[in-house]
Order: sequence, then structure tokens, then C-alpha cells
Amino acid sequence: PMSPLPEGDQVRAAGILLLTTEPAPKFLLMRHPKRWDLPKGHCEAGESWQETALRETHEETGIQPEQIVLDPDFRFTLSYPVKYKRWAGREFNKTVYYFLGRIPAPVDLKLTEHDSFQWFDWNPPHEIQSQTIDPLLAAVAEFL
Repeated sequence: PMSPLPEGDQVRAAGILLLTTEPAPKFLLMRHPKRWDLPKGHCEAGESWQETALRETHEETGIQPEQIVLDPDFRFTLSYPVKYKRWAGREFNKTVYYFLGRIPAPVDLKLTEHDSFQWFDWNPPHEIQSQTIDPLLAAVAEFL
């Protein structure tokens, strides 16, 4: 589905870093052709950050929202300029809220938007993608 028109020059999105609780923690990354990413997506009208994060994670992984326990004390926000083919030449400010979500153990996913996925061992510091993933993982490591 097409993402809704941005409100002014602002684009809101939300996602979740999923971390398993046992036996040894692992975290989920989704594979795009050129990079790793987290389950995330654009906020729909009237949706909270948390609702967006849970909905998008469900849509992209098949994991039900009630299977995920979100940590109430962790938020990581990134803002950066983006351009979209549909609005050629316009620059938007995209803000992404990341939540920390826990599930008991790695699960098989039903992928809808990604080529593949991997459950990585939690073993900071991580060097995966300097722009988004690494700062988020560093913030989670510090938080934990």
C-alpha cells in the first residue's frame, strides 16, 4: 500500500528491535537487497508510535503484537532527511521511533517485504550499518 502523504515536510515511522530473552539473547534483522534493516514503517493517520511499530512488525514478520513485550523505558529516535520518487525534488524530515521488544525465543518469520532475515547473537559492540543500526544497538547495549 502507498504510504500516506507526509504531514507538511515531516514523515513519521516506527519500528522495533526484537530481542529474545533466552537462552542467550539474539536480535532480529531483516535483509533488504543492499542493507540490513529492522521491522518498521510509516505511521498511519491517528496511529501512535507504538501502534505503528507493532503493526509494521506484524505485517513484515508475522509475529503477533501480543507475543511482543515492549520495554516501557526504552526509546531511540533518529531524524534524517529523505527523498521519495513520488515527490521528486522535495526533501522531508523523517523521524523514526524505535522500541525495544522482547520475545522468548527466535521464531520463523513470514516475510512480506524482505528477502531474508537473521537472528544475530547479542554481543556488543556491533558493526552492521553505521547510519541507523549501529547507533540503535549501542543505545540498547547501554540501556541494558
